[in-house]
Amino acid sequence: MNTEMNKEQQELLDEAFNQFSKYKMENFGDTRWDVIIEMNTSDNTKPYFVTGRPLIKEEFIEKCKTDSEFSQRWGLKIEEQTILEQVDQNNPMMKGSTALYSRKLITVTYNDKTIKNYEQPR
Repeated sequence: MNTEMNKEQQELLDEAFNQFSKYKMENFGDTRWDVIIEMNTSDNTKPYFVTGRPLIKEEFIEKCKTDSEFSQRWGLKIEEQTILEQVDQNNPMMKGSTALYSRKLITVTYNDKTIKNYEQPR
């Protein structure tokens, strides 16, 4: 995962993944990873499958980022937005000019708790 998240966001991700892992163990044990992980529709007709192994944390997070139904089912929402900011130049030689900078806003929501973090520019 190439996104920089702060400690509070990491804690929310850990909490969501732990809940996901707990559910898998309680309902499927550790011998049926090639079967169903979780139904993802309101009528529970479309199962999620894995390829013979459990999802690791990074895969779980990526699935929450890219699959809205899966994200909604597990209550973890991860949004990334690029924010453009116009900044006045402090250089006296460039008086009156501005520069455009971009940075990423990362928003993590789990259990009705939302934490926003701006990724530092590199």
